[in-house]
Amino acid sequence: MGRDGDGNSAYGHKAFRRSRSHFADRITADGRDGWPVEAGRYRLVVSRACPWASRAVISRRLLGLEDALSMAIADPIQDDRSWRFTLDEGGRDPVLGIRHLSEAYDRRETGYPGGVSVPAIVDVPSGRLVTNDYQQITLDLATEWRALHRPGAPDLYPQKLRREIDTVMAEVYEDVNNGVYRAGFATGQDEYEAACTAVFQRLEKLASRLERQRYLVGDTITEADIRLFTTLVRFDPVYHGHFKCNRFKLAENEVLWAYARDLFQTPGFGDTVDFDHIKRHYYQVHSGINPTGIVPLGPDLEGWLAPHHRERLGGRPFGDGTPPGPVRPGEEVPARGRP
Repeated sequence: MGRDGDGNSAYGHKAFRRSRSHFADRITADGRDGWPVEAGRYRLVVSRACPWASRAVISRRLLGLEDALSMAIADPIQDDRSWRFTLDEGGRDPVLGIRHLSEAYDRRETGYPGGVSVPAIVDVPSGRLVTNDYQQITLDLATEWRALHRPGAPDLYPQKLRREIDTVMAEVYEDVNNGVYRAGFATGQDEYEAACTAVFQRLEKLASRLERQRYLVGDTITEADIRLFTTLVRFDPVYHGHFKCNRFKLAENEVLWAYARDLFQTPGFGDTVDFDHIKRHYYQVHSGINPTGIVPLGPDLEGWLAPHHRERLGGRPFGDGTPPGPVRPGEEVPARGRP
């Protein structure tokens, strides 16, 4: 995600489209792309505002990769040079020593054709970007980084369920994850209506699915749940009003609201969410949609902590594994960003 929604996107007089990641190298157990999995070698750069980056934040925490893969959190408000590290002392990332994520991109390829997006993984020794492939990063964290997972880490991408997970994730991506952007950045009425209609048709189908099962695929949390959650948690604060996806609020759909609360209250999900960063980024950066830059006061966040009763459907959140421990010191979400 980059300025105006995503570093790999385009909008204007044409329909919104999201381009493929420009840097799609993979960090693998066998190092076949030249980037072997190695504890302490890489740094994950994220924005808590960004749904694509938030996938990686959640996965890293659920899998217990904090010691193996350090994390840099960018300011939710970018400047003309991209994501910046103004949350850190001196305005520099303490590990990479850079002020802007664009510096790591430039070290990889000067003048490349694309925006500076998160999530991004940077090679610490060289300071070079390795990958900004938001679709693949979390899948690799779940599989290629397995040797560095914490004891009791869940299997977020189980082999026997991958075909179904992939199908569900593709539908969620097309109509929900990316669908809200197609509605929000639409420049024509027909374009907007088609995108918005698809968003809510898919949400209604997902609600029907989740009415009878606690999680999207199988009886445990998988990558599919992470990908849906990062859109749902932003729905009422930004997508309902800012992106005009307003046929109903998440809190008005009994099933989806309970499902989202269930995940939010699961260690590794809600404790990574910063509503302050989310709201300030969308409402202040998307000047084409919100030229005043005014950030709304609502919605009330207390509902996220209300009982969800989804445990009645059974399911085991972490399968044969265990919940992650407390949030790593220094990575806690500030009080102003929490319910």
